[in-house]
Amino acid sequence: MNSDNQKKRPIILGNWKMNKSLKEGVQYARSLKAAIAGKSGIICGICPPYVFLKDICAVLEGSTICVSAQNMHSEASGAFTGEIAAPMLKEVGCSHVLVGHSERRHIFGEDDFFINDKIKKAISFELVPILCIGETLEEREAGNTKDVVLRQLKNGLRGVGIEVIKCIIIAYEPVWAIGTGRTASPEQANEVHSFIRTILSEDYGKDIAKKLSIIYGGSVKADNTGALIHQPEIDGLLVGGASLELESFLTIIEVLQGVDF
Repeated sequence: MNSDNQKKRPIILGNWKMNKSLKEGVQYARSLKAAIAGKSGIICGICPPYVFLKDICAVLEGSTICVSAQNMHSEASGAFTGEIAAPMLKEVGCSHVLVGHSERRHIFGEDDFFINDKIKKAISFELVPILCIGETLEEREAGNTKDVVLRQLKNGLRGVGIEVIKCIIIAYEPVWAIGTGRTASPEQANEVHSFIRTILSEDYGKDIAKKLSIIYGGSVKADNTGALIHQPEIDGLLVGGASLELESFLTIIEVLQGVDF
């Protein structure tokens, strides 16, 4: 791997979305904890639905597996029926939170500025925000991938200072490759990751940009993991459907385990 990434450990996060029962989720967490006990070569996490977070955090307490929420509101409290706040996530044991996932942007209409408010709120409560960015198929075919990524990245990080940028993980997820079975080629993904790191270098300095983790998501499976993770600018993976079955997720973890960052 790129020597610039030498001190990094590859990151793998499984996003369950709106799937599983509580019983299934707890059993999965127990089995995952047992399966990767003693493996220190990666950073592993799962993103269960809100209502499972407390139980799963309890199961994983004391392990190296981090628990991430799939979303949060930009305010710490208030009259926002149906929403969840950063301090609530922190209280039940979450360490990370997805922010700006394409399904939040395109299905629920969240814009860059709302997402930026969430990023800053997460940081203020010592949650690690995973900022998700990526273009639609129409935007890619129109040649606008870099324009979209630049806008989402700049707006998402607006007002985030150099002293806290290290707390953020960037996830590049081309919308056209999420849950479609289509995957950006390793070279396509790496090109966008390289572009993202260039922007981060311009805004925060090359040394800091080298240390930031930029992970890829979009129809990640066991059979394309190796090709993706061996790209020099891909620091990990955000896995959707392939994380729902434990054996599939463990296979992906085994591939990452052997990568020398």
